[in-house]
Amino acid sequence: MMAGRERLYRTEGIVLRRTDTGEADRLVTVLSPDHGKLRLLAKGARKPSSRKSGHLELFSHTRLLVARGRTWDIITQAETIEPFLALRQDLLRTSYAYYLAELVDKFTAEEGLPSLPLFRLLLETLRRLCNAPVLPSEARYFELQLLDLAGYRPELRYCLNCHRPVKQAFFSPSQGGIFGAECVGGHQGVKKLSEGALSKLRLLQTAAPQQLAGLVLTPDEEKELEDVLGRYISYLLEARPKSLGFLKKIRRQETVTVENLQK
Repeated sequence: MMAGRERLYRTEGIVLRRTDTGEADRLVTVLSPDHGKLRLLAKGARKPSSRKSGHLELFSHTRLLVARGRTWDIITQAETIEPFLALRQDLLRTSYAYYLAELVDKFTAEEGLPSLPLFRLLLETLRRLCNAPVLPSEARYFELQLLDLAGYRPELRYCLNCHRPVKQAFFSPSQGGIFGAECVGGHQGVKKLSEGALSKLRLLQTAAPQQLAGLVLTPDEEKELEDVLGRYISYLLEARPKSLGFLKKIRRQETVTVENLQK
């Protein structure tokens, strides 16, 4: 805990994860702009009479009053700022939100480190997921911006070996970037990228959020981008994100439903 500070503090938070503990308590993992990732105890949150539980729903943007504790800091008051109901009412949006929350959870240090840029990135992405069509480009944009903020920005313009601009690129998850055709020999686990996929990756890495609405990915580019960034993220985390399998399953079901409607 942060010795020498006031016992109570106020913060905003986006709920990333919740875990039941004890008879009626709940451990809530939130991302806050000024304290980074926090694991907070919400006493009695699972009781039907609890005033806090409705303000600690997954993905909600919440204002918190927190008391410092020995093991976990304790949520004493909670007030919803943005409920993001659309993220819990549509299974595909829910799946995307779970995936983004898991990535933030995995890539963020525990507590005490301010994370305003990451907080803003997550908050703005959740808003767009609520109010716009759910596009794979949103997830890819989020992944690239998160990697940048976490210190793992992939090199997508210059060959990692000769440092020259690359047109025909091979991505290496272990090296965190691309090699040109002349330099790729001897490197294991590389993934060849089409010119279209490489161009879209570069654009997503540097684009402003408002440019996403006009960005169109072909089905092949969607698969390439999802695969290459998935490999890189799994390499960094030393494991495949658990929510990714569920997201892919829901997306396949959505595709089947659309195809059936078109027959």
